[in-house]
This record gives sequence, structure tokens and C-alpha cells, in this order.
Amino acid sequence: MADHYATLGVSRDASAEEIKRAYRKLARQHHPDVNPSEEAAEEFKRISHAYEVLSDEDKRRVYDQTGNENGTAGGFGGGGFGGFADIFETFMNAAGTPGGGRGPMPRARRGQDALVTAGIELRDAVFGGEATLQLDTAVTCGRCSGTCCEPGTHPETCSTCQGQGMTQRPVRSMLGTIMAAETCPVCRGFGTVIPHPCTECSGQGRVRVQQPLTIRIPAGVDDGTRIHLAGRGEAGPGGGPNGDLYVEVQVRPDEVFRREGDHLATTVTVPMAAAALGTSVTLETLDGPQEVDIEPGTQSGHVETLRGLGVGRLRGAGRGDLKVDVVVTTPTDVTDEQRALLEQLAGLRGEEVVHGAPPQSKGMFARLRENLKNL
Repeated sequence: MADHYATLGVSRDASAEEIKRAYRKLARQHHPDVNPSEEAAEEFKRISHAYEVLSDEDKRRVYDQTGNENGTAGGFGGGGFGGFADIFETFMNAAGTPGGGRGPMPRARRGQDALVTAGIELRDAVFGGEATLQLDTAVTCGRCSGTCCEPGTHPETCSTCQGQGMTQRPVRSMLGTIMAAETCPVCRGFGTVIPHPCTECSGQGRVRVQQPLTIRIPAGVDDGTRIHLAGRGEAGPGGGPNGDLYVEVQVRPDEVFRREGDHLATTVTVPMAAAALGTSVTLETLDGPQEVDIEPGTQSGHVETLRGLGVGRLRGAGRGDLKVDVVVTTPTDVTDEQRALLEQLAGLRGEEVVHGAPPQSKGMFARLRENLKNL
């Protein structure tokens, strides 16, 4: 039986770190992806097996005591018999779980999902629109088309596991010597090796790029809404399918309108005289200019509703409403002529302050008259 210490070129009292460094150095020299010869493959197999034994404290202790990693004596926990973990692993392997009976793993694997943010204007949330994003993502390599190999070359069957992706080793247990399956250390379970990896993607089958993506924004989205784009995420290794892309919407604040569910809201300011007499205000909405009628005697806090001028419904037909909050302003700086007219108006209306009761509509003029008298 080969001397594992000699295989790795270390002394019998070498530390775990020294054993690891020696293994890594030899593995780089003899790995089949670097040295595709049959001799290198066999040497790599011996190096991997030696490291497997010497890097495990229990296996190394048994090997040092008996010269054989399987040991020579019976017992449940030592003397060369594998423990319950080995037995469990073996029976699980026989059942077809990872480690046995499943065949080689495919190199092609699904890509990762991705989450990005899209900032949009309120208009796009109301009517829908488009947004262009800059993605940092992975795409299938254009040189090898996801095969991981240089053009004109192809993967070769692993000579260590004969394309099975798994190797077997004898394990002694209380049931006797049984064969335990483990991932092939040469092909890493793929069943094939790549003698000539693609120089563009380093044998990954995909490369990272910066690229623009234009997406459609449906009407009715709001802050935090996530748009799911199936198959628009990162390309998978080995030519595998793309993952999914999730776009989280952020609606920028608008200077004029605010969002209230499916509705929009805004404020118009009306002078006191106009509110008393009634007027019409032209309001610039997202649908263009709209006339808002202010009825005579309109008070601050009154809400005019413009039907169907709100936000498009994300899951349903139609749109919400536009609610217009009316604010009536009282003049704070009047001329002598304006003051005289206001006093005359207050006198004609007979307005006065009513104590101990909510102010009536005429109370405003009464207070104004009193203030003017005190000037």
C-alpha cells in the first residue's frame, strides 16, 4: 500500500496546515484540467486519496496505528470500522440520494434571480409607460455558446470515474466491508473534464456585462410594486437557463399631485371674494387643462371631485378620481379704498361676532369690520 505521507511529500508529524498546503500545490500540478494526460489523472487520484485520509483526524489516527486507513480490528467507533455516519451514508447512497446512483451532475444550471430598482414619474404610474434600466448581469458566453470549451473542442469523459461522476471506496462497518460512493475528485461530479476551457469565460459558459433593458410599466403601480420578468435574470453556468428578474418600482414625488390609493389629490387657492361670488378655475391636470367650478359661498376644506382623472387601476378597469381641495384665502394687506368697501359690505350684511357659538358664515365679515375699526 502506498505511503500517503510520501505521496504528499510531508513528514509523519506534519501539521494539518502543512498537509493542506502540500495537497494544494500537487493538485494544481496534476489536475486534469491543467494536465490532461492519463498519468496525471492517476497521480491526481492518489494525491486526493492521500489527502482525504490525512486531513481527517480519525482516519489519520487509524492509518498511523495500523498502516491501513480501514484499520484491522472491529468495533463500533474505532479499530477500522466506520461509524454510524458511514453506514447511514452508504444506505442513503444505495437509495439514490446525493452520493450514489444518481449519475453525473449536469454542468448547465439555472442562473440566479436578480432584483433591481426603477425610478419613475407619477405620470408613468397613472397611465403606464416604459423605463430603461442599466443591468450588471451574466449572459451566455458568445465565444463558446455556453459549452465552456474553446471552439472546436468538447468535454471528455472523466477517466477516473468513467463518466459516472462518482467513485467508490471500501468502508468497513459492523456489517462488514461495504462500498461507499463519493463525488469524483477529478471531475467534481460532472462525469466529464474540459481539457481546453474557453478563454473568454474561463470555462464558466457565461460572462458578466453591462447592458440596457427597457421594460413596460403597467398603469397603477405604486412604491414597492414588484414587476416579475420571467427568464430575464442572470444566465446560468454551463449554458443553463436564465433566472428571473424582479423590478421594484419607486415613484418620484410630484410637485402638484399626491397619490391616495387609486385617486389623485391637489389643492387650489381661491380669493375670498371669488369664493363668495363663485368662479371657475382652470386646473392643469395630467390629462390636460380642466375647468373646476367654484360655487358661490364655497368654504375652505371643500373638495371638488373630477371623476376618472385619477390613477389607472393595476388590477381592474378604469381609473380613480382627482380630488381638488379648495383653500379660501383672506386678504392681509388692504388699501384704504378696499377697507372702506369691506366695511360697507360688512355693514350691509349686518355681520357681528357671536360669542359662545360656532362662527356663522357672516362672522368673518364681522371680525373683519371690528379689525378695520381698530386700525
